[in-house]
Amino acid sequence: MSKLKQPVIIGITGGSGSGKTTIAHEIAAQIHDNDHVIMITQDAYYRANDAMPMSARQQINYDHPDAFDTPLLVHQIDQLVHRQAIEMPIYDFTKHNRSNQTIHVDPADIIILEGILVLANEELRNLMDIKIYVDTDDDIRFIRRLTRDLKERGRSLDSVIKQYLATVKPMYHQFIEPTKRYADIIVPEGGANNVAIDMLTTKVRSILDHNQDEDN
Repeated sequence: MSKLKQPVIIGITGGSGSGKTTIAHEIAAQIHDNDHVIMITQDAYYRANDAMPMSARQQINYDHPDAFDTPLLVHQIDQLVHRQAIEMPIYDFTKHNRSNQTIHVDPADIIILEGILVLANEELRNLMDIKIYVDTDDDIRFIRRLTRDLKERGRSLDSVIKQYLATVKPMYHQFIEPTKRYADIIVPEGGANNVAIDMLTTKVRSILDHNQDEDN
C-alpha cells in the first residue's frame, strides 16, 4: 500500500479514565497494516521537572494545560505530518519526571493522538482531521483511574483520592469537558462502546483504501 501524501491525524480526548486510550489502541489493533498507523499519547509530553525535588513534583497540577510541554508536542506532530521521524519523550509516573530515554517514532499514514487536553490547544486542533471526545460518567472514570494508579503508577489510595478531589475533577470541568464542543464525534462510555469503535475503525480503513485506489 502506498503512503498518503498527507497523514491523517485523529485526536481522541476525554477525562482521565474515560476510555480514550482503549479506543485508540482498539483502532490501531484492528488496522491490519500497522505500519500505516502510529499512536502518540499526550501523557508522554508532561514537562521535565529535573530541577524540582520529589516533594515539589508531587504538588504539580498534572491536569492543568501548563503541565504539558505543548510546544514540543505540536512541533513533533508537525514533523510527522512532514514525514519526519521523531524522538518521542517518555514520562516516568513513579518519579513524576521525564525519562532520559526516548522512543523513536517513524511517520505513518494514520496518526492517533490521545490525551486529556489534546483539543484544548488551537494550534494542535488545527493539525487534526478527525476530533473525537469520549464521554464517560464521572464515577466510572474515577474508579478506572483509581485502579490504574494503584496498579500501574505506584500511588497510594489516599494520594489518588486527594489528587482527584483537588485537581482532577475541577480541571476536568474547567478545561477538558468544554473541549467537547470541538469534537466531530462524541463517543459515550469509552472502550465499552464496540459500535463506535467499529465505526471509527471502518472510517480509518476507508481512508487507507481510498489512498490505495488513487495510487493504482
